[in-house]
Amino acid sequence: LPGVLSKLGRKNENPYAPVNLLADFAGGGVMCALGIVMALFERARSGRGQVIDASMVEGVAYLSSFLWKSENLGFWSQPRGENLLDGGAPFYEIYRTSDGKFMAVGAIEPKFYNQLIKGLGLNLDELPAQLSISDWPEMKKKFASIFAQKTQAEWCSIFDSTDACVTPVLSFDDAASHQHNKERHSFIKNDQGEISPRPAPVLSRTPAVPSCKREPFIGEHTEEILLEYGFTKQEIAKLHSDKVIKFNNLKASL
Repeated sequence: LPGVLSKLGRKNENPYAPVNLLADFAGGGVMCALGIVMALFERARSGRGQVIDASMVEGVAYLSSFLWKSENLGFWSQPRGENLLDGGAPFYEIYRTSDGKFMAVGAIEPKFYNQLIKGLGLNLDELPAQLSISDWPEMKKKFASIFAQKTQAEWCSIFDSTDACVTPVLSFDDAASHQHNKERHSFIKNDQGEISPRPAPVLSRTPAVPSCKREPFIGEHTEEILLEYGFTKQEIAKLHSDKVIKFNNLKASL
């Protein structure tokens, strides 16, 4: 409904869904959380609360403001798949390597683009202008043929120490063990051995302390929390019988 899906996809292909990250989590969850933070901040001044109207449709629309504004600026005026950031530009694309893996290229600014061209072993003076849209299809073919000549690891060894904005496309398994993420402690492991991202962003004075316990089952702590908030056992039992709440009492089968 916000129109964003019409912009997502390759040239001459159907639009494709961005998993459920864009609406459920970004336009819905994050926007709702931001609204809560804004309301709490305002309450510190006024002492009054307020209702937060968080719509996934409007949240996604607001997130896409760049696309709406860019149409008038010429950044996003071409059909789907032919623009600067949707696969149209050769310097903002995903390329397959010789071992069937991929490298992500995001070298928009000239200083990054120059490093990309150097890493690919090309001569900038012998190529069309970076923003010559009519030359983008042929340039994409040229870049693709070059990337296909080396493995992902070989390309990483070429680009890792540069400012070319060229990075490996990592699987979840590889992401947690990547040197950058290891140095940043970007992923954590719970007591079940399951890996997940560390809470972000990180605050300098009061950083979030991630839990290393497994994720709770739905209803696992319902009774415990309601008792803590002052509900009686009779009230809790009525809520359960009315199917307002759910219990999940774990019992060992020995």
